[in-house]
Amino acid sequence: MQGSVSLYDLSPGGIHFHPDAAALSMPIKIYRSVVLAAVLLCVSATTSMAEPVSRESLAHAEMLRARAMSGSNAMAIVTSLTTEVGPRLAGSEAEARARVWALNTLTQKGFTNVRNESFEMDAWKRHEEGAEILSPYPQPLAVTALGGSVPTDKNGLSAELVLFETLEDLRRAPEGSLTGRIAYVGHAMQRTQDGSSYGYFNTARTDGPSIAAGKGAAGYLIRSVGTDSHRFPHTGSLRYRADRPRIPALALSNPDADQIERIAADGTTLSVRIKVDSSEVPAAQSGNVIAEVVGREAPEEIVLVGAHLDSWDLGTGAIDDGAGVGITMAALELIKDAGLAPRRTIRLVLWGAEEVGLLGANAYQDRHKAELPQHVIGSESDFGGGRVWKVTADSQTEAGDELFAELARLMAPIGIAPGSDDQPGGGPDLYPLIAAGVPTLRLHQDGRDYFDLHHTADDTVDKLDAASLDQNVAAFAVFAWLVADSDVSFRSASE
Repeated sequence: MQGSVSLYDLSPGGIHFHPDAAALSMPIKIYRSVVLAAVLLCVSATTSMAEPVSRESLAHAEMLRARAMSGSNAMAIVTSLTTEVGPRLAGSEAEARARVWALNTLTQKGFTNVRNESFEMDAWKRHEEGAEILSPYPQPLAVTALGGSVPTDKNGLSAELVLFETLEDLRRAPEGSLTGRIAYVGHAMQRTQDGSSYGYFNTARTDGPSIAAGKGAAGYLIRSVGTDSHRFPHTGSLRYRADRPRIPALALSNPDADQIERIAADGTTLSVRIKVDSSEVPAAQSGNVIAEVVGREAPEEIVLVGAHLDSWDLGTGAIDDGAGVGITMAALELIKDAGLAPRRTIRLVLWGAEEVGLLGANAYQDRHKAELPQHVIGSESDFGGGRVWKVTADSQTEAGDELFAELARLMAPIGIAPGSDDQPGGGPDLYPLIAAGVPTLRLHQDGRDYFDLHHTADDTVDKLDAASLDQNVAAFAVFAWLVADSDVSFRSASE
């Protein structure tokens, strides 16, 4: 996406369209929301409406929900992944071991068509990093290099620090005003249930280094894009622009960012030293691991569920996204172990290299382009292990709305309410499929503490709650089974 203009931005809250695109499509969105609301009100009150699924299928869904809520294998799966493999940086030897772990685990569990679909990528490797205040009050700083950062020289970079309260303030700085200096950008991201503020504040991380370089900066520091108050800085990918110099870029923990801002509050000039030792690994290998519960009548029709297998290298990737791996794998395991054979195929995809630009998702879209019209719907678990509180979908048919009404009814007893979204979602790895016309459903998790842990050394398995994972498994099992055992289409006839 470097150097291009897109109609949407990527964030855990789904696709966020730019205002012009949103305005153009608003009448359709309102219409779909009204139709779904009407269906939800009437579906249990009328006997004339055609049933989107059989009573037997509904009974199986209720059974799956009960079994998941009484205890699933989700916690055991994520514990195995994060213990036996640990952190899984995209393109690394550790990510390769994660693929072997996934292939072995899925094969042992008896899934069908277990395979790895490999692809090549340019990887990045962290070696050493650090920062310190040189003056006026010398002291060390807790930092981490942003993913993809170029290195400093072996002695680091020492320079005056220029503070900006927001990324917009940096954008407005005169060209050349930061020559030879290090730019610092703060922000005021707050915790929210749906993580909706991340998409906006995250641009300080992704775009900030190139914006600073355009003003002449020699280096870049950012307040971590997170909501915690611990000395655990948050990493994450940056995006260098091809027409700007590439400068070293690091994130400060929030307490260290507070310290910087306190010192600078009275107008005192700060000097800092930053150091990054990193390297690029061209032609590295990654891959998507796939397994299936094959459909009995329409195996070519695909209901897709997934999570991403890679993680950042600071913690063990339990929250992001070992939890999603455990949830989705356990949901399909429940269906398989119950001896159920859905009408359509349910496909599990454990995406590779999500953290560095949805590379696995794009590779999947390219490889499966011819069969995407037969992808019925998709959903991903990639927002930690919090309980699901809302379900939304972007069906374009009346039959689809009727089926989602049944899904909502089945999920209500475990605390999940139906809602509406302005934009399609489903999870970051589904964005390339959404662009290709694949409908999605999203199970919204409670993410109020997600950005306390996201991309930090504190992302470890002890932060997960088994009962919350089980509730997620129940929701995914009900969704995957009920849709796969139907013949409902969610796409308009014109597609």
